[in-house]
Amino acid sequence: MIAVLPSSERFHTQIGWLDSWHTFSFADHYHPERLGFRALRVINDDRVAPARGFGSHPHRDMEIVTYVLSGELAHRDSMGNGSTIRPGDVQRMSAGTGVVHSEANPSPTEPVHLLQIWILPDREGHKPGYEQKAFSVDERRGKLRLLASPDGRNGSVTLHQDASLYATLLEPGERVSYEPPQGRHAWIQVARGSIELNGQKLSAGDGAAVSDEKRLEIAARDSSEVLLFDLA
Repeated sequence: MIAVLPSSERFHTQIGWLDSWHTFSFADHYHPERLGFRALRVINDDRVAPARGFGSHPHRDMEIVTYVLSGELAHRDSMGNGSTIRPGDVQRMSAGTGVVHSEANPSPTEPVHLLQIWILPDREGHKPGYEQKAFSVDERRGKLRLLASPDGRNGSVTLHQDASLYATLLEPGERVSYEPPQGRHAWIQVARGSIELNGQKLSAGDGAAVSDEKRLEIAARDSSEVLLFDLA
């Protein structure tokens, strides 16, 4: 079964410097049937204006993954980490028992476009942690590259949850396939471009909840960037 959530049905926040589309309930936007999918709780499609950003604020008991599509994002946190996240980078911050962080667009002229992803941890009370790794275009071109996993295999960042995140870059006519292990579920998020998922058309911003499918075929209709979550 594949249930598509069109981009147009996402929640929307616009406050001048921030233009954000929320796949699931977030902040002031709430719907009892849109609280997430399995352990996946947030996919925010954010565009942040030049020289603006999110001031210092706290989190706890959440696995937060940041994936930049264009531009740059500067990160600072109470663990002492400071970094710049660029396209192809994956940042994982485990909020655990509590962390304070800020995210800002350091460019004076260019916006930054990113996906911020929240995944529930396997339990409360983990020690806060941080990882950032770069995945080249060649690693993601025409294949599903593992970005995050419970065991950090294949050079991925490590999540405190039985969830894996893959990304692929596809040119028109290219395709990849994925066979979810028995009893597992998947979420497909089209970051840019347009694809066909088992024959169903999805465009940028669209998402799809997948259950009880033996095989997923992702075929690009345009130059596309797609995330796939494998979830318990």
